[in-house]
Amino acid sequence: MGLVVGALMLALFIQSNPALLGASVITEGLTRGVLMALGMLAVNSALGFYERTRSKTTGQMRARAVLSFVLSGGIAVAVLWLLPLEPSYDAKWVALIVLGTTGFMLTHRVLVGEMLPKSITRRKVLVYGTGERAQMVGKSLTHSSANVELVGYFASPNETEHKVTSWATLAPGERLNDLVQRSGVDEIVVALSERRGGSMPMRELLDCKLQGVRVSDIATYFEQNLGQIRLESASAGWLIFGEGFNQGFLRTTVKRLFDIAGALVLIAVSLPLMVLTALVIKLESRGPVLYRQERVGLNSKTFSVVKFRSMRTDAEKDGVPKWATAADSRVTRVGRIIRKLRIDELPQLFGVLKGDMSLVGPRPERPYFVDQLTQDIPFYAVRHSVKPGVTGWAQVSYQYGASREDTIEKLQYDLYYVKNHSLFLDLVVLFETIGVVLTGKGAQ
Repeated sequence: MGLVVGALMLALFIQSNPALLGASVITEGLTRGVLMALGMLAVNSALGFYERTRSKTTGQMRARAVLSFVLSGGIAVAVLWLLPLEPSYDAKWVALIVLGTTGFMLTHRVLVGEMLPKSITRRKVLVYGTGERAQMVGKSLTHSSANVELVGYFASPNETEHKVTSWATLAPGERLNDLVQRSGVDEIVVALSERRGGSMPMRELLDCKLQGVRVSDIATYFEQNLGQIRLESASAGWLIFGEGFNQGFLRTTVKRLFDIAGALVLIAVSLPLMVLTALVIKLESRGPVLYRQERVGLNSKTFSVVKFRSMRTDAEKDGVPKWATAADSRVTRVGRIIRKLRIDELPQLFGVLKGDMSLVGPRPERPYFVDQLTQDIPFYAVRHSVKPGVTGWAQVSYQYGASREDTIEKLQYDLYYVKNHSLFLDLVVLFETIGVVLTGKGAQ
């Protein structure tokens, strides 16, 4: 914050006549600098740049740094437009100096996060419980981030289910407070299969929280740290009485306006590429350039999704829908390229303008699979409470997959999006999608 204010003041001093420097110049610079800094502070905080540790990948942090830079530029321009400088100052140079400083800070923060020793950035987590839920949390901790260290498991005195090996269970009989202090625990995740009958030491957990240790239940841990709502830990009551799932008129209107503006810009930019893609598909094989397929959208109503054809025309000649697989033999040579670069998805932008889809949301699925998955997977129908998207939180958070197990994993990210969706999250997803497209991550 101080660097942004200092950069703006420096820009004004450079352009000022030394004989005219006074309180008015200082006040003019401080007012605008503080407003810019506060806006950038809010953006970077929401993007997770000020967390002591990071659970996000390097690619995600880089994408968010780019988003932060763009939004910071918008904030700087908005402040200088609403509070114009005196005519003697060149606002463009002031904005460039502020943005240069912001870019340096973001680059420094991302690089420092990558280069610092893990012993400094690592967060120590203790799992309270030794049952199946505790085991699930432990597995996610060891695979989700290198910045997390699983200290071990603390057995509840009344817990009968033990899925964790005895060597991972910490100091049986020791008080929780003493163990937390001795091991330097930063966070406790309560992952009990049964909470009744005095299973949780409420007083000790409260003492740990008062000492600065974060205490969270299993559902909240997965939501806040991994950006997903795990089906094993979520309950209908937790979803109903918890925060989120806001579908108000204002949010819906803002999202629709954003979708229209974004789709128009993307269509204008990608139109030459779409024309070229259509010609190449036509030259490679006979058949239509586009294909339509029925999908399930908002409120479980069906609509037709339009994509560039990437498979042979006889891909489902027996009439039975099939999941796409890795190295699918039905995919054409051109199709393999446009699927890898996600070019086949571009015609869906017209569906966004039509109102069937949104730029960001859960990916729409075919009715044949939806009927099966709704019966087999709890809360699957919840994803149909918002419009499906051209891209989504699940697509940037989980690798490509086309099986029931992959669908369950993606659903947990979709539930997070439905519960927490906002214009800011949509921007994050769009910028991370650019990274996914550029790297070809997860394409099939």
